[in-house]
Amino acid sequence: MKQELIRNFSIIAHIDHGKSTLADRMLEITKVIDVNAKTAQVLDDMELEQEKGITIKSHAVRMKYNYKGETYHLNLIDTPGHVDFSYEVSRSLASCEGALLLVDASQGIEAQTMSNMYMAMENDLEIIPVINKIDLKNADIESSEHEIEETIGLDKESIYKISAKNGIGIEELLKGVIDTIPAPSGDINASPKALIFDSYYDKYRGVIILIRMYDGILQKNDKIKLMSTDKEYDIEEIGHLGIKLEPYKQLTAGEVGYIIAGIKEVSNARVGDTITFAKNGCQIPLEGFEEVKPMIFSGIFPLNGEDYVNLRDGIEKLKLNDSALIFEPESSVALGFGFRCGFLGMLHLEIIKERFYREFNVPIITTTPSVRFKINLKTGKSIIIYNPVDFPDPIYIDTIEEPFMNVEIIVPSEFVGNIMKLAQERRGIQKDLQYIDEKRVAIHYEMPLIEIIFDFYDKLKSLSRGYASLDYSFNENRISDIVKVDILINGEKVDAMSFLCHADKAYNWGKSVAETLKEVIPRHLFKVALQASIGAKIIARTTINALRKNVTAKCYGGDITRKKKLLEKQKEGKKKMREIGSVNVPQEAFLAVLKADKS
Repeated sequence: MKQELIRNFSIIAHIDHGKSTLADRMLEITKVIDVNAKTAQVLDDMELEQEKGITIKSHAVRMKYNYKGETYHLNLIDTPGHVDFSYEVSRSLASCEGALLLVDASQGIEAQTMSNMYMAMENDLEIIPVINKIDLKNADIESSEHEIEETIGLDKESIYKISAKNGIGIEELLKGVIDTIPAPSGDINASPKALIFDSYYDKYRGVIILIRMYDGILQKNDKIKLMSTDKEYDIEEIGHLGIKLEPYKQLTAGEVGYIIAGIKEVSNARVGDTITFAKNGCQIPLEGFEEVKPMIFSGIFPLNGEDYVNLRDGIEKLKLNDSALIFEPESSVALGFGFRCGFLGMLHLEIIKERFYREFNVPIITTTPSVRFKINLKTGKSIIIYNPVDFPDPIYIDTIEEPFMNVEIIVPSEFVGNIMKLAQERRGIQKDLQYIDEKRVAIHYEMPLIEIIFDFYDKLKSLSRGYASLDYSFNENRISDIVKVDILINGEKVDAMSFLCHADKAYNWGKSVAETLKEVIPRHLFKVALQASIGAKIIARTTINALRKNVTAKCYGGDITRKKKLLEKQKEGKKKMREIGSVNVPQEAFLAVLKADKS
């Protein structure tokens, strides 16, 4: 295929700005799908994606469009729209020559859009600004134009104004893609060099790799090598990406397509890796490859102990299709056998939890999320822990390092005071404050990840009436005063409720968890003490009062000492009961710990 007739592009947008709807209209105009098809968001084919209105898994599709007497092949490489999947976004953008910067006319540029736009600029992509939802009553087109001009420095005349929902301006935008975005370059005669920008598992065919060809030609039966692992495979099938896979004899420099090569696990076909010939291939891989590291860790346990085998099978199946998910067996005195899992972020955790229930019908409990702490021991050794159970005795610890993130918050100027107060409460260090325009402000912080993962985003939205947007990326590990807080119920530690936090937050967090547990643990016939402790020191306590039978009801008049004797007898009985009684902790208590206020 002629390179000058190929256009590879992506759509950059914040959650719910209309990216998937725009993709639908483009697919309809290019006749890839039927206009009368009932399914909206064709590329978001996962049920969860359509419910949440977000792109979780990136997709790619090829469209043909006739323009000026030529048939152009437009490869739309879709990107996830959430901060948890920013590495996938970076590899998708690396596969393109251009990107559509999609801005909601009623909301303006958001933090995630800015982050992805800078990523696109780093890859030298041609950016086409697009204002969507121009037909809404509250659309502020002039303000959006001004923002794009001020923030990106693009000319107002180059902005396309569309309504993806109603198909307004889509034809003009497709023509703009062809006129503005450059054709791919690459040496067709060189050794093949292809970038893996996505991969997924098919239970009948193994791993299907989505690639962008940079140089050379790949054909069926070629022996290829994945350069990060040095593993070799034979290409069983190769082709282009339609709504369904379209087998073809070869892929040449500049094209986007797929390869099936008998690979058994997604972890063997890593996003960002380079593919070449097993023999006489290219020597230098494409830049930008990195190992995807989980940022958040949580224990997953079956609600019912007999579901453990189903849970293990479910995790293994999800792992086949999600290389970012890591897990190892874990046991808890309170919850039994389960797994310690690593996730990219809280949304990733939420998606995995939901998929367990829907796809495998396994109800699960997750323990309090934690992050990766680096502990420097007095012996000179360093250990990495992401489970509070593994926290060593403080007498052996020299220093503890926790991950700090670069945080960008974009918010209307009227809410700046509230947001700055919230960030300060979460140990945020303000770096700068920039006015995007007269209405909106971008504030940059350095903030500990442990302070972000619980309810920071919810509080941010609440304080800004839903207008604030958040983006964050890893900065560095820093020495902090981290302590382990244990939760004791009637004097016994509950290992699944322990958590790690900053010493300054230990009292508030411990008190909040104890108060929350008081609401969900049922009353017993004896008093139940709920305590939070650091080592042997109790830092917070509350008590669940005993159920009390009215033993004096049978006394009618007479001397008061008769009633006192009955109450003393009841008191002695309750003491004995407390010594031998065990507390019934319902499953809801473990869920309540997650919802306790961590501010």
